[in-house]
Amino acid sequence: MAPRLCSISAAARFYSKDNEGSWFRSLFVHKVDPRKDAHSTLLSKKETSNLYKIQFHNVKPECLDAYNSLTEAVLPKLHLDEDYPCSLVGNWNTWYGEQDQAVHLWRFSGGYPALMDCMNKLKNNKEYLEFRKERSQMLLSRRNQLLLEFSFWNEPQPRAGPNIYELRTYKLKPGTMIEWGNNWARAIKYRQENQEAVGGFFSQIGELYVVHHLWAYKDLQSREETRNAAWRKRGWDENVYYTVPLVRHMESRIMIPLKISPLQ
Repeated sequence: MAPRLCSISAAARFYSKDNEGSWFRSLFVHKVDPRKDAHSTLLSKKETSNLYKIQFHNVKPECLDAYNSLTEAVLPKLHLDEDYPCSLVGNWNTWYGEQDQAVHLWRFSGGYPALMDCMNKLKNNKEYLEFRKERSQMLLSRRNQLLLEFSFWNEPQPRAGPNIYELRTYKLKPGTMIEWGNNWARAIKYRQENQEAVGGFFSQIGELYVVHHLWAYKDLQSREETRNAAWRKRGWDENVYYTVPLVRHMESRIMIPLKISPLQ
């Protein structure tokens, strides 16, 4: 009988210590409250219903000039045609990052209904269908995403050049988008001194938990000076400290605008 009592006593001590350890550990574990709304509702702008599409086209190296010429001949027509509820935000070639790549950013004023209206009309646009057919001969691959804009960023507006643009892409850990948005809502003020902040977006369709931040600089030297200046502002370091652990992968592209790009 004694061994059994000893066994029960040891188990009780173990259980007690385990509970104490669990309680102690709980003091340092970040508790995530369950959300009652999608992050698209919590983070996007309420006063607009804009939807964005970003396209990445990997072009055959020998076809890049022909691709740019074809794009510059056709896309402005859609941008200017009032029957199509879409507009060009920016068009670029990647300078540093993936080579021989074109990036296009579109805005659909009216959200998903505007997107579907535009897509249905393009199915009957013979010039556009011919454009797609000719373009397909020049591409190695292509992909796209549908995006919403963060409520705390300015809506991208046309700007005069010459500028270079940096597209910084962050692939976040699932479940961290709200935390990312909350930190950047406080930190964006540190990155607007030179009006370098163009737009901030997060993915809705395509690869998920992806964030794109778009910046404009006069040149690479200006980029370095502007980014270094942010570190001298109290509070910027805290934003970096709290957001870096949320990131699985990040990528930077330096891009040059095409002639037709509203962002020059």
